[in-house]
Amino acid sequence: MPVLTFRSGTLELSGLSKHESVPGALSWDARSGVFRAPALAYAEVVLGLRKQQLSFEDQARAYPELAHGLVVRREPRPFQVEALAAWEKGRGRGVVVLPTGAGKSHVAVMAIDARRRGALVVAPTLDLVRQWYDLLRRSFATEVGIVGGGSHDVRPITVTTYDSACLHMEHLGARFGLVVFDECHHLPGPSYALAAELSLAPFRLGLTATPERADGMDSRLTTLIGPTLYRKDIVELSGRYLADYDVERIDVELTEDERREYDAERRLYLDFVRSAGIRFDHPSGFGQFVMRSAQSAAGQRAMRAYRRQRELALASSAKLEYLEHLLSQHRQQRSLVFTQDNATAYAVSRRFLIPVITHQTKVKERSEILERFKAGEYNAVATSKVLNEGVDVPDASVAIVLSGSGSVREHVQRLGRVLRRQGDKRAILYELVSSRTNESGTSERRREHSAYAGAG
Repeated sequence: MPVLTFRSGTLELSGLSKHESVPGALSWDARSGVFRAPALAYAEVVLGLRKQQLSFEDQARAYPELAHGLVVRREPRPFQVEALAAWEKGRGRGVVVLPTGAGKSHVAVMAIDARRRGALVVAPTLDLVRQWYDLLRRSFATEVGIVGGGSHDVRPITVTTYDSACLHMEHLGARFGLVVFDECHHLPGPSYALAAELSLAPFRLGLTATPERADGMDSRLTTLIGPTLYRKDIVELSGRYLADYDVERIDVELTEDERREYDAERRLYLDFVRSAGIRFDHPSGFGQFVMRSAQSAAGQRAMRAYRRQRELALASSAKLEYLEHLLSQHRQQRSLVFTQDNATAYAVSRRFLIPVITHQTKVKERSEILERFKAGEYNAVATSKVLNEGVDVPDASVAIVLSGSGSVREHVQRLGRVLRRQGDKRAILYELVSSRTNESGTSERRREHSAYAGAG
């Protein structure tokens, strides 16, 4: 009898000659004398073999059924029920798109309970791994495994990072029947995709607030997880399920000295770009600039000019003065100050004596800052990018974007940090933009989302 096995992130079907008719996902591997397919194709292969009425022994799947379901049941919101129903209708394979703060994780908990198979949750950061670990342990009253951050404890319900999933999935890929990819827009990257490709999990759930990627690779989510099955945007849920909110863009002028310096440095930088024939409308444009700037004294001066004009736009003196006004105005509320780079975040921290969290902040220190922020000991926290995604800060109601990229996802994520509903709070996001600089175009690009339609 043919035998289907899992080996190092692939499926092997042995006991057949290469001339046998098999499902299309399988191809003959002459070196091993077996048919082989990516582990990702497990459901397709099994269904195909059954359709051909070909008897086989399935030794590939090694995932258990969960002995117990939820022990803590929360009343789901109507859209969470709809999301789970759409996922079930899609045979347990697909992506659910919900805004930050709307309870995506509860949809995953309900999915694990519905399928009762060994489940792996994959998250982008250790902060999110910790949050998932606490949620799953409370919800199912069982020991939850962790793979990553110095731990390697595999249980029927386990949480891991994308980095660890890529490293270990060739060994763990048969041990889970359901994989939940949190913030699944990360998955289509060339290395992270292995976390899906090397797993045979027949059931897959992707969660994200913003599936679209600038490189267009979000189209791969259909292959790696499944199609988008359910979607609700911020504007559809604000008021009832998310906090009501306002968005206010504030244009500030550079000082006369800053304007003269900005114009001179930008002219020098752009003159070099034009003389070198570099085009920024090409994907490799900025990479070419970096490479060419290192090859001559003029190029090195152009790089300094690029950095200086950028610094003037991102952290002008008028911006910092207006930030002081906003922090004073909202001193009775919790505020998050977002910057594009670490240097500006540290500058804000020093000037206003507020804690800062960047990629350089140690995990224990980061946790302590967030705990004190939640407890009200700190009214404001400055950060570059690490709080864009996933960190639960329900008490924050004011987001101040001092600077950022042109990414729509980043801007929506920053808004989402202050939208978790609490009482009758009304959230607000301020966007500070240096007038008549390249920041104006950046601001227009990142506001191309329904959450900002008609906003100030």
